[in-house]
Amino acid sequence: MLPTDSHVHTEWSWDCLAGSMTASCQKAVDLGLRSIAFTEHTDFTAWLIPPEAVSTMPRKYQEMVRDDGTLLPPPLDVTGYLSCIEECRSRFPGLRILSGLELGEPHWHSAKVEDVLRSGAFDRVLGSVHSLREGPHALVVERLHGVRRPDELLRDYLAEALAMVEQSDSFEVLGHLDYPVRAWPVQAGPFEPARFEEEFRTVLRALATGDRVLEINTAVPLDVVIVRWWRECGGQRISFGSDAHEPDRVARDFARMGALAEGCGFVPGRSDSDFWRRS
Repeated sequence: MLPTDSHVHTEWSWDCLAGSMTASCQKAVDLGLRSIAFTEHTDFTAWLIPPEAVSTMPRKYQEMVRDDGTLLPPPLDVTGYLSCIEECRSRFPGLRILSGLELGEPHWHSAKVEDVLRSGAFDRVLGSVHSLREGPHALVVERLHGVRRPDELLRDYLAEALAMVEQSDSFEVLGHLDYPVRAWPVQAGPFEPARFEEEFRTVLRALATGDRVLEINTAVPLDVVIVRWWRECGGQRISFGSDAHEPDRVARDFARMGALAEGCGFVPGRSDSDFWRRS
């Protein structure tokens, strides 16, 4: 039995180019998933886009770039999104469909985050760092490769993730702790988690102290040694997330990562949609 995919994006996420909640539900059913969570992007950070990068972006994104060179993502249409959730629940009665949000840098936008959390009922709330400050601006992490050394960038990212965990209680699940690794430069050599062990453990200890959940994001995927560190730091629960932005990516690599998680001492929860827990 595959774990619940607790990190899926659809047409309701501003950055999706081929997302579909209906098709993602059908994919989940085809794979034999018992449940799925749609955690749509909820971002309030305006990112500076270098002028030379604008023309290489999909037109949908280009139209979001303002005159000052920043891209401010549009707000989530909560009413439309929750209505779509209900429609899919009616259409796929055998699939448990969870509502959710992925909050970007919630510790930078506490008032706005509180407002959106009050606007509806959400079963899964993720907190994620997608950007870092660079002078007076914020840049998405991918655009900081080449501006900062890879090791410096990862340590800065983990420091920001720690700040988010310590300063915001708006989320339960910490999303993609290894996010900078997605664009790790080939010339930097293989990514070696052990070089950053103490920085990872510091974040993991803070997360465990708050009894929150670590996501195994399968986009890279998360290195198994970090899952082991999570258990050693007192972590009680894990979540699995494909971070799919199109239906075919739902539950990618879940069978393998589920087996690795079991090898690290985690087992399925009491119900199909529960987080996995330490054995």
